[in-house]
Amino acid sequence: MLSSLQGNLYQKYGIIADNTENPYSILHIITAAILITFIMVGSTTIVLFRRWILHGKQIAELEITTMQSELNQLKNQINPHFLFNMLNNANELVRVNPEEASVVLSKLNDLLRYQLNDSTQEKVNLSADIHFLNDYLNLEKIRRDNFSFTISKEGNINQTKIPPLIFITFVENAVKHNTYGENDYPYVSLDFKVHDDELHFVCQNSKPERMERSKVGGLGLINIRKRLDLLFETNYNLEIQDNGRNYKVELILKL
Repeated sequence: MLSSLQGNLYQKYGIIADNTENPYSILHIITAAILITFIMVGSTTIVLFRRWILHGKQIAELEITTMQSELNQLKNQINPHFLFNMLNNANELVRVNPEEASVVLSKLNDLLRYQLNDSTQEKVNLSADIHFLNDYLNLEKIRRDNFSFTISKEGNINQTKIPPLIFITFVENAVKHNTYGENDYPYVSLDFKVHDDELHFVCQNSKPERMERSKVGGLGLINIRKRLDLLFETNYNLEIQDNGRNYKVELILKL
């Protein structure tokens, strides 16, 4: 190989071969310089490649840490607001009907346990989250005589894992804007379907005829959209409809 390289250099630069094999001839110097250059470039490339991998790993770790911090911040923004509403409802129920105080406190205890303990996990069973929503709506039903709700489930609910507190913002929003008058019969319906690695969630609530069409928004919905973006990126679809008499949320999650 060295002889071939030398032959090529002879032809290119018109160098006449020296049969004396002088180790310090121009040909040997050029050949050595080329080999040294190859070695230096190869070594530098390996060092730069290793640094690039390390730098990429550090950036990935930083992105994960930042995302987790933002998720925790968003969840912490939801928790105090929701807890405040629950405590207000419980306080009102105790004043209005002391006989049901024990029932209310028992349900509130379950809600708080889930809110403060189970919801700190990265993922929970869908069945546990639905049970949490059921307790919350039952608490509202005790407080409001005309209020009714339904929860339907379909598919492998017990084996499905989801991030906690994904649905409570929609349900709380449905209850909050579901006021009623003498002739109004407010309701909230929740529907959960698990099929082909997808979770389809629908939340519907009635709206009083006198209530004007509300704008879709609010801090709670802004926060839940951010959480969905961070947790599922493009693997979800959220649609919200307000037709004046009915408010509907449809959320599809790819599990």
